[in-house]
Amino acid sequence: MHRCPSNLAHPFMTEKFYCMTMRMNIDCGGCYRKIRRALLRMHELESHLIEKKQNRVSVCGAFSPQDVAIKIRKMTNRRVEILEIKELELSGGAEENKDNQSSNTQQSNGANNS
Repeated sequence: MHRCPSNLAHPFMTEKFYCMTMRMNIDCGGCYRKIRRALLRMHELESHLIEKKQNRVSVCGAFSPQDVAIKIRKMTNRRVEILEIKELELSGGAEENKDNQSSNTQQSNGANNS
């Protein structure tokens, strides 16, 4: 049986940059540590935020959202509910933000002059 190396399995697959918010039960410090440990083991995640009181976990990085949710569920043995997935633009986002800031500045200057 011929096996392909893992890095050649999907040569044309490119990951997009996502921020995903999930709901998980974080009842105690042990649950918090288990979730944190699972997130730190996932190298495709660039950042994470665990909101213990709101039972929310937010992650950002270049990953497939469904795959990450499944991995977290398997690693923590906890139910994971995806609340929101945002796909982020890496190149065009900065230009749009600058345009919005300049139009907001012009509007506020007009309000100050009247």
